[in-house]
Amino acid sequence: MSATPQPTPESNVLGNFASVVGLLGAALFFTGWIYRWSYFYFFQIQITTLDLPVESFFMVPLQVFLADGPTIFKSAIALLLTAFAIYQSLWLVNSINHKFATTINRRTRRWRFYARTRRLWLLLRFLKSWQRFNINRYNSIKLLRSLVDEIIIISWVLLVLFWSAYHQGIADGRRDASDNSALPAVTLITKQDHIALGRKLENVFENPSSQDYKDYKIIGDKGLFDDLVGKTDTDATNSKEPRIWRLLLQRGNWIYLFPALTNEQQKDPNARPPVVAVQQSQSGDQLLILSPAPSQPPK
Repeated sequence: MSATPQPTPESNVLGNFASVVGLLGAALFFTGWIYRWSYFYFFQIQITTLDLPVESFFMVPLQVFLADGPTIFKSAIALLLTAFAIYQSLWLVNSINHKFATTINRRTRRWRFYARTRRLWLLLRFLKSWQRFNINRYNSIKLLRSLVDEIIIISWVLLVLFWSAYHQGIADGRRDASDNSALPAVTLITKQDHIALGRKLENVFENPSSQDYKDYKIIGDKGLFDDLVGKTDTDATNSKEPRIWRLLLQRGNWIYLFPALTNEQQKDPNARPPVVAVQQSQSGDQLLILSPAPSQPPK
């Protein structure tokens, strides 16, 4: 029989590189998914209901770790703390394993002495064989130890990635819901019978009346609807409670809009803006205008 060819250094390098790329891709996707989940969770939208492209999850971690200077600094601190936690965990596991082995050997010597004095030769032979057994010679034991070490390392990495992505997603969601939002201001114009909310284009100062909704039915909390009926227009002139509608997402034939949090609402850490989902028109009778900032009133 011919000897099994040994792997060359080049193949080992390529194999290690492929393993690193695979693990990095999994970590990026995990981080991107958690970030997107926490971001849309802030707006009370389940990410599983959104048809987001898979490749976008691999780009989101740039926002988590490299968004700006403070974020890069926090990422560096998290990296150092993760390395320290992994080292401490591996040291603790090794210490416990060494202490356990020392205790077993001490008890084995006592039992051997007891078996020799009582002339229990069968027990003495078993204890000698037990003590001479070297677990370091068996690949299965080495594999188990390596598996435990890898589980510890992966657990710490996933934990840090989860909390970093989760908190960054919540922070970005709260930022985009405030007056410092990076989301565009939005204007949506459509036919009257295509949307339940909104004002008449020819008279935006006329508040909607009950006659405007005579053909609609409701299920759920009518108070949520009443809160938005008179606030469907943008009013940036009020310095205390400016009202600016912004576009959250446009996906899957749906347009997600929300009124940004007012200055008073931003003081509440638990405040969340209501989100309105409007179905896109397929007949071309709907107009969507996006702008980085709302229009300014004429001077």
